[in-house]
Amino acid sequence: MGEPNPTANAEEATEKLTTPQAPPPPPRLVSLVQPSQKKKQKLKVFRVFRSVFRSFPILTPVCKFPTPSGGLPDTHRTSGTRITGTLFGYRKGRVSLSMQEAPKCLPTLVVELAMQTNVLQKEMASGMVRIALECEKRSEKDKIKLLNEPLWTMYCNGKKSGYGVKRDANDEDLNIMELLKAVSMGAGVLPGNSEVEGPDGEMAYMRAHFEHVVGSKDSETLYMLSPEGNNGPELSIFFVRI
Repeated sequence: MGEPNPTANAEEATEKLTTPQAPPPPPRLVSLVQPSQKKKQKLKVFRVFRSVFRSFPILTPVCKFPTPSGGLPDTHRTSGTRITGTLFGYRKGRVSLSMQEAPKCLPTLVVELAMQTNVLQKEMASGMVRIALECEKRSEKDKIKLLNEPLWTMYCNGKKSGYGVKRDANDEDLNIMELLKAVSMGAGVLPGNSEVEGPDGEMAYMRAHFEHVVGSKDSETLYMLSPEGNNGPELSIFFVRI
């Protein structure tokens, strides 16, 4: 056996050190912006006005206004704030809800619901979906904002489905919101992660305008707004403390 050649070993090591390494892939740029504070300030002023208004005595009007046919007056149409809501998920995975001030803004809330995406699609095909997310009331010292609650018991059309979980928006959520930044309303599919979900793993989504109504500190509701003249499916999502 020949003696080791230290010169050759040194040259090989030097060559390895000087060989350029492939640079890591650049991170995906997210151009979503922070929500504005103007609407929050307007909402705070509205709540103060509402609390003052409730302190006045209730007066019964002489004339009675007609009630729309089909149930209670549609009063929430004039008292809420319009936001962008997106339901998205792999067809055989759990569906998530994202709330944004506008499509160009970062999500203000992401909740992973206790329902598979394909099951929600079937429910939506029936024409009416009512999702209730309930949590228990806290003591006053432990009180947090309603939409900051971490865990919810979920009901869909009156049937208990499991638990909804609030989470921070992850990279995949932000990537989806970035891809849908130019979409104000619509539904479709996006390419999925084939390494995780397989070759058929498509990401289904449905985006619409929702009216966000704050009933009290223990009750908030999202009403999906359909385009004018479109008798599409109805979707309401209720957040409540009981």
